[in-house]
Amino acid sequence: MNTSANRCWAEIDRRALRHNAKVVRERIGSAELLAVVKANGYGHGMVGVAQALAEDAQLFGVANLEEATELRAALLHPIIILGPALPEERATIAERGFIPSISTFEEAQDFDRVAIGAQVAINFKVDTGMGRMGVPEGEALEIFKKVSGLPHIKIHSVSTHLPVSNEDAEYTRDELFRFGKIVKQFRAAAPGDFKAHVLQSAGLLAFADPLFNIVRAGIMLYGISPLPEFQKLFKPAMTWKTRIALVRDMPKGSSISYGRTFITPRKMRIATLSAGYADGYPWHLSNRDAAVLVRGQRCALLGRVTMDLMMIDLSKIEGVQAGDEAVLMGRDGNEEVSGAELAERAGIITWELTTRIGSRVKRFFV
Repeated sequence: MNTSANRCWAEIDRRALRHNAKVVRERIGSAELLAVVKANGYGHGMVGVAQALAEDAQLFGVANLEEATELRAALLHPIIILGPALPEERATIAERGFIPSISTFEEAQDFDRVAIGAQVAINFKVDTGMGRMGVPEGEALEIFKKVSGLPHIKIHSVSTHLPVSNEDAEYTRDELFRFGKIVKQFRAAAPGDFKAHVLQSAGLLAFADPLFNIVRAGIMLYGISPLPEFQKLFKPAMTWKTRIALVRDMPKGSSISYGRTFITPRKMRIATLSAGYADGYPWHLSNRDAAVLVRGQRCALLGRVTMDLMMIDLSKIEGVQAGDEAVLMGRDGNEEVSGAELAERAGIITWELTTRIGSRVKRFFV
């Protein structure tokens, strides 16, 4: 791996990915693992992540046709498209054998119409409280019967999504119970070998019973626990780095960055880093006591993050030069700046932090 030509990059640890998958596998027993690699593998690099997890996952989940097509070029695993397909995408989805998620009878009818030769395997989505996709649960049995009767449609799986699995245990337990009843009704109405899935990362950690047949693991595979008390089980897969572009001694009273929100209280040694919000580093970390690691030590972020550059305090570290590495997120020696720490300081969620990392940040799998 040669990163010498890169100003800002991310190193993705395959061993960490596989470790996290092992943690999931130990919890799900014989259930199938649906590894969710949408949004460019939660910002880690979709194809590289999927290749690292190819022996652990039975199927992969993506957001849309574009992602499914890119992933199919690298892997032959079954691919579920978790988001709704646009009407003009349906023929291509059917032709390429992807598994679409459907929420209405009209969608199923259209897939039935465009099917050529083999049946189209679908994921039948039920809405038990998310309000984003799925057939409303009160209408689910009636619609399921109609969909399962279409000649060119095969039910691959039925699913729902938990909206508050990390916030409201009582609602989630009731939701799991309701979904379990729906699945039993489906199996009685249209016997078949279709599978059921509902648990995502937070759901698996907090509500592992019932598992159903498939578990959709997302953020946990990348070593980030949606529930802080389980973080010790996982290994973060990404270390996000940049290079120091300038090192300058600034006199007392110097203003730093837009808005002059930081004025040096004394003479300070300040480094300018080759990263900014165009790389995905949150602007909202400006003046929020964020830190960057240099030589295993925390260095305070100073002033506002700019589009391509940001400034840190190097006053306590000797000998740092332009070209040296700095860790924006990850571990360096005994110190760590975690994704959870950055997200909390920026007022966002960790999912947003990793997925917003920009395309000019090259991913290296190590």
